[in-house]
Amino acid sequence: MITPLPDTTTSEIATKLMEAQEHYTLTTSRVLTLIVVADANDNIDEILDSVRDASHEHPSRVLVVVSGDPDAETSLDGELRVGGEAGASEMVIMHLKGALASQTKAVVTPLLLPDTPIVAWWPGSCPPVPSEHPIGSLAQRRITNIGVDNSAGDVTAETCYRRLQTLSNGYAPGDTDMTWASLTLWRAIVASAFDRQPESAVEAVEIQGPAGDPAVDLAAAWLVARLAVPVRRTVSSPDAKGTFSVRKLAIFLRNSDITVETVSDTAVRVDFPGAPESQVALSVRSQAEILSEGLRYIQPDRVFAQALRALDRVSYA
Repeated sequence: MITPLPDTTTSEIATKLMEAQEHYTLTTSRVLTLIVVADANDNIDEILDSVRDASHEHPSRVLVVVSGDPDAETSLDGELRVGGEAGASEMVIMHLKGALASQTKAVVTPLLLPDTPIVAWWPGSCPPVPSEHPIGSLAQRRITNIGVDNSAGDVTAETCYRRLQTLSNGYAPGDTDMTWASLTLWRAIVASAFDRQPESAVEAVEIQGPAGDPAVDLAAAWLVARLAVPVRRTVSSPDAKGTFSVRKLAIFLRNSDITVETVSDTAVRVDFPGAPESQVALSVRSQAEILSEGLRYIQPDRVFAQALRALDRVSYA
């Protein structure tokens, strides 16, 4: 059910939420409050679809605040979604204009669920220091999306590196990123390649991927942090196979090498000593899948923090 609430107030929204709870029993069992901080230029429909799909694992109260023109007449236009339109969650979409565009914290505070964790998600551009943002200061977990502008095709290696450094400098416990989460399955494959090879045997690492793709830089930094060996980040050729960010990883051991290479849109080839060459399923994860992972853990992401701190130790070709 979708209930439009034009020119409304937070008090009216709260009343409508209470009424919805009387008709939809699922709305009484929420595990967290998810605050989505969006801009009027973002693809709101895509964001809502991702939240709805992720809600099947994480039933939540979802508050989507969309900041519009700060010079327009002050208004709050809302929309309440429950039932099939919201998955296993209840959604409130609020379009803020005029003076309210900069008052997101005051708008959402009366609608927060009591005694549940609060997660903030910036699906588009994010603040330099998420924990100091008005919404970020409310949240125990803050999810950014540092790679969101890559689709524009104008992200250079330099601008990518600056964004990552900003993310690193503004890090606080509770911060994580969707680009980082997109690497989870690939990192598991790499870690499994060491089952028969002690880490002490590693002498150097080379990792390839498109220029300006922060996922490759974060993967390189993770390897630096975990292996404490030189890691060289290079640019893959334009005709490299697959759509996954990391096209090829070469781990140089004392007497041999381990290779993890993308061979198609759905698989990587793993080649390491003492075992036959094998292919492992790996594809690009959807935004909903990555968001669901980000909502799964509330505690600090220490491995992500270690990778951010290791960015300066990655060498570039």
